[in-house]
Amino acid sequence: MNWDYESPRKAYGETLVELGRERDDIVVMDADLSTSTKTAMFGAEFPERFFNVGLQEQNMMGIAAGLARSGKTVFASSFAVFATGRAYDQVRQSIAYPRLNVKIVATHGGITVGEDGASHQMIEDIGLMSGLPNMRVIVPVDSNEVRSVIRFVASEEGPFYVRLTRTALPNLTDGDFKFGKGAVMRDGLDMTIIATGIEVGYSLKAAELLKEKGIDVQVVNISTIKPIDKDIIVKSAQDTGLIMTVEDHNIYNGLGSRVAEVLSENYPVRMLRHGMRDIFGRSGRWDTLLSHYEMDEKGIAKVAENFYKGVKS
Repeated sequence: MNWDYESPRKAYGETLVELGRERDDIVVMDADLSTSTKTAMFGAEFPERFFNVGLQEQNMMGIAAGLARSGKTVFASSFAVFATGRAYDQVRQSIAYPRLNVKIVATHGGITVGEDGASHQMIEDIGLMSGLPNMRVIVPVDSNEVRSVIRFVASEEGPFYVRLTRTALPNLTDGDFKFGKGAVMRDGLDMTIIATGIEVGYSLKAAELLKEKGIDVQVVNISTIKPIDKDIIVKSAQDTGLIMTVEDHNIYNGLGSRVAEVLSENYPVRMLRHGMRDIFGRSGRWDTLLSHYEMDEKGIAKVAENFYKGVKS
């Protein structure tokens, strides 16, 4: 496992450029944040296929839908709070409902936006996008997977939502993304932590801390939130009998809710959802915030240990 850190946004921008060289149907759009989302890399090489619409996220989604109608494969990017929150109606009516070939790739998801504060820390986007019929939702675990995911969504017809973080992530995979499939990142017998995105790396580190306390933890990565991998969730429940989910998102309508739905319908076991507990974030360094909300390795280990001991006592 490689713990070298790399920017998923940069991986996104680089992959767009590669796709642009290979295919002339690729079109990229942004809403005045192209330097931050890294779509500017595509714009620098293919200015005739890059459209920066300014602070008009709703309009961007409408134009993206029109370009898709005319045969283009469209990538539309902004911060998660704007791409899903401000433009929700346009995404719903103009992209998801007609099932158009638009790939919404949002950066700066979750509380790791940091100093920008609660107004920009989007913790509802997975729920919003998962609730839309026809929309498929992916949260890549690292930059290697980002490259594979972007190529995958470009090759598939119809709408996707891909959520990226602001911060660099450790490269935990070889980038062999399998749509709709989770992956066991660490074996364990006592309990399972199911995590997504940035929280996978922290969960792996938390598992090492828990090992020192005699708790053997399995860690599962779920990159595809919708459609979710029911089989791996049920098997993990059968193997360990105890499930904890971890996400940089509200515990309502996110990964935890999806896992709870699967377990309640197929193999009910005790579980705990961990993440933002129905509260907005606050301004601060991203790593300080993860620590404050017990979403770094020490916090996850503490919550998991208390959960385990509470069930086993």
